[in-house]
Amino acid sequence: MALPLLGELWDELPVEKRIFCSVLLFSWAVYLWEAFLARRQRKVYRTTTHVPWELGQIMDSETFEKSRLYQLDKSTFSFWSGLYSELEGTLILLCGGIPFLWNVSGQISGRAGFEPEYEIAQSLVFLLLATLFSAVTGLPWSLYNTFVIEEKHGFNQQTLGFFFKDAIKKFIVTQCILLPVTSLLLYIIKIGGDYFFIYAWLFTLVVSLVLVTIYADYIAPLFDKFIPLPEGELKQAIEMMAKSIDFPLTKVYVVEGSKRSSHSNAYFYGFFKNKRIVLFDTLLEDYSALNKEHPEGEDGEDDDTKSKVKNKKQGCKNEEVLAVLGHELGHWKLGHTIKNIVISQMNSFLCFFLFAVLIGQKELFAAFGFYETQPTLIGLMIIFQFIFSPYNEVLSFCLTVLSRRFEFQADAFAKELGKAKDLYSALIKLNKDNLGFPVSDWIFSMWHYSHPPLLERLQALKDAKQD
Repeated sequence: MALPLLGELWDELPVEKRIFCSVLLFSWAVYLWEAFLARRQRKVYRTTTHVPWELGQIMDSETFEKSRLYQLDKSTFSFWSGLYSELEGTLILLCGGIPFLWNVSGQISGRAGFEPEYEIAQSLVFLLLATLFSAVTGLPWSLYNTFVIEEKHGFNQQTLGFFFKDAIKKFIVTQCILLPVTSLLLYIIKIGGDYFFIYAWLFTLVVSLVLVTIYADYIAPLFDKFIPLPEGELKQAIEMMAKSIDFPLTKVYVVEGSKRSSHSNAYFYGFFKNKRIVLFDTLLEDYSALNKEHPEGEDGEDDDTKSKVKNKKQGCKNEEVLAVLGHELGHWKLGHTIKNIVISQMNSFLCFFLFAVLIGQKELFAAFGFYETQPTLIGLMIIFQFIFSPYNEVLSFCLTVLSRRFEFQADAFAKELGKAKDLYSALIKLNKDNLGFPVSDWIFSMWHYSHPPLLERLQALKDAKQD
């Protein structure tokens, strides 16, 4: 009796109410699914207190316990921050937060001399206020994550002063990019006619390619210091390996990631014949500031960062660094980067096309409290963030599966370069340095891990290593 009654009540609801309820219900369904997966993984953290026999040769009990406690703290933090985020989003929708902020934005732009017909000006004020609200409400969580969890487990290298300067700088840089790009996108949509979705897609394609090209040269150095890798054996070996696979390497940089965190990373960027490689100093055993004693006040950096010298050396030896780069260059040689760009742009085109189909549906705007006006920016938010959310969840899972496949292929490429043994040891070192927990729930791993679990990668490398 209950289900037919609920069905009748549902059918009696106006279309806009059904849209609103569907969005809210799906959002909570996703949250509960994620909470269920996280609970399964936390159970693994709590119950796996001893090193499994298959890990006995690669991980000592002390490191295993440290990684277990670190991941348990991160998981607990993720639960509470996720719950807050879901409750905040629900309250914003139920209390009409989006139309309220739009009206406030109209009042502010009106006082600045812009009439209601200047929708783009009002949209930019709305975007600025929305991102400011998000930054302020997310600040306590970011502080706790950095200065409690990361600090407790030895990863944080920042002081409060550095943290706030960094946060303010990020906000300003984000606005300097976001506001002009958004204003141009809205203008293109306004004047683009029936085929505006093609022009909007082309515009976002150009912007994304430009940002990828200039990021490491002009944006990233605003936050971290980039220096050329000094001449020596490592640089020569990197250049030789790049030449052997026809990778058009032009520069190799080392970034001082140790100023903010002891986590390590490496990546390459650039298009056509202008490729650069970036290595975090925390990846390099011989260059990591965390392996060296720094006189207090040297270079004026101790005011902003902490000097923490570890008993155990962090980072990889040169041969292991080359193996990691062999894996990364494998992504390029096997076309993974191009494939990801193509998939991303196909998805972007599809979304803009569907946006063009749906933007004229007034019920979508009415569902979120916009009965009189249908602002383009609000339409983008409603359709891309809320209406497309089921599609986005499916796409995200598919890309996660594809990413794991690419990672195995890149490992296999490093094996073909003769780097299996060094990659094997590098993966173990990086897992230890970053306190990765090598045991995971299979559903959690399947849904979330863009990289295969450590044991699976090591097993794939093991045969070649033994050979």
